[in-house]
Amino acid sequence: MEIDVPVERVLDAESKLGEGVLWDSERGVVWFVDIKRKRLWHFDPDTGSNSHTDAPEQIGWAIPAENGLLLCGLKDGLYTFDPESREFAKHADVPGEPRSNRLNDACTDPWGRVWFGTMDDTETTGTGRFYVYDRGEIRAAGPAGITITNGPAVNMAGDRIYFTDTGSQRIMVADLSESGAGQARPFVDTGALFPKAYPDGPVVDAEDHVWTGLYLGGSVARFSPDGELVATIPVPARDVTKMAFGGTDFATAYVTSATKDMQASDMEEYPLAGGLFAFAAPVRGFPLTRAKLG
Repeated sequence: MEIDVPVERVLDAESKLGEGVLWDSERGVVWFVDIKRKRLWHFDPDTGSNSHTDAPEQIGWAIPAENGLLLCGLKDGLYTFDPESREFAKHADVPGEPRSNRLNDACTDPWGRVWFGTMDDTETTGTGRFYVYDRGEIRAAGPAGITITNGPAVNMAGDRIYFTDTGSQRIMVADLSESGAGQARPFVDTGALFPKAYPDGPVVDAEDHVWTGLYLGGSVARFSPDGELVATIPVPARDVTKMAFGGTDFATAYVTSATKDMQASDMEEYPLAGGLFAFAAPVRGFPLTRAKLG
């Protein structure tokens, strides 16, 4: 079940809460965020070049969009980011969201819609829920009443979407089509498999299997389309947050990690924590659709 592959820290980002990792096929770079430091990072694996831009608020994710922009989820709504000017611009508010909430994780589907979640910034109250941004319109879609949302993640065929309720240690799944998402149903109770770890950001591979970072679990886990645990891969960080497939062949896995809940003794045990990691994936991913802005 455990796969032993070399995992390398490719960037020492010193992230408090590294998240939202994804591959930008057009630019050939990795984007990820450090939510608590309000940083948007890029990393070029060919050259090793990297940099971060300070966001105006906590930033949960950044997704390649139309017109060379990125669409980003910040604490107070959606923003666009121009990689050339490195400027953020407010794009849309999320109606009805409490001020104590922030945006946390997101993905696109084959139609260019953006699915994202919100959560209580203190991680104590079930005020979080999921939304879809569809060409300028934001509407509630998916489960609600969640303390820590993660995902969503959409499979390659675009007929399944996965929602993570991190605090309750469960991943849900719903049918997906061009008309929207159906009722979410249980997919896997990760707490039964990893009692001390919490499912974080999910991603789906080209074989329709779901991967999730395990916060407090020091690894990523892979589940079959039926919710069966089929593999884990250890990562040299305690709090593993999210994985993405990248590279020209989508055969490299990139993984973010966090340090915000670690003490000095924990850092001694996991000195590479907070970094961006990479390893040769045992299965390929697939390209993501760019977000449609209008």
